[in-house]
Amino acid sequence: MKFFVDSADVGEIRSLAEAGLVDGVTTNPSLIAKSGRPMASVIAEICAITPGPVSAEVTALEFEGMLAEGRHLRRIAPNVAVKVPLTEAGLRACRALTEEGAMVNVTLCFSPAQALLAAKAGASFISPFVGRLDDIATDGMQLIADIVAIYRNYPQYRTEVLVASVRHPMHLVQAAKIGAHVATLPASVIRSLLRHPLTDRGLEAFLTDWKKTGQSIL
Repeated sequence: MKFFVDSADVGEIRSLAEAGLVDGVTTNPSLIAKSGRPMASVIAEICAITPGPVSAEVTALEFEGMLAEGRHLRRIAPNVAVKVPLTEAGLRACRALTEEGAMVNVTLCFSPAQALLAAKAGASFISPFVGRLDDIATDGMQLIADIVAIYRNYPQYRTEVLVASVRHPMHLVQAAKIGAHVATLPASVIRSLLRHPLTDRGLEAFLTDWKKTGQSIL
């Protein structure tokens, strides 16, 4: 499974990339606004950190506007994936941009039927939001299972399932067991994957025993 970082914080993306934990990045208008920096500058800097796909989202709602914004975003760097919403205009833009050679991430997916439409439109990635479904007492992971099962039935579709709105480590583990291609996670969730009390306890015991030897490796 590929790990994307869901962030526009260049510092934390660089830190995770140096540990080999970044296969790509997803951003959205809210994350860009939080950075307090111009969108083009942020996306360009992130694209220089990782060679993987970096999702940059359009803000237009109509087809022509999405197409123009998508073309503009593609010019920032070759690894930009244009992010469009799962609307009729968004799918039209997805088809047009894909035909021009762009990577397209279709976002805000909440049903298997929507995911099937995105695949038919040529999406590179479909982004189902598991956490937001959980928030309304709906099983977000069942959506992932349904989409993965549908896509497996139709190998002509090359769309990758990009699990979004990941809130905790079990979302990630469950998505990996189902067979999703990608998960995009906040940096805090990625770092939480490292933590286990038995790891901490074992390391403490090893170091205590090492001190008793009075030795030094260097």
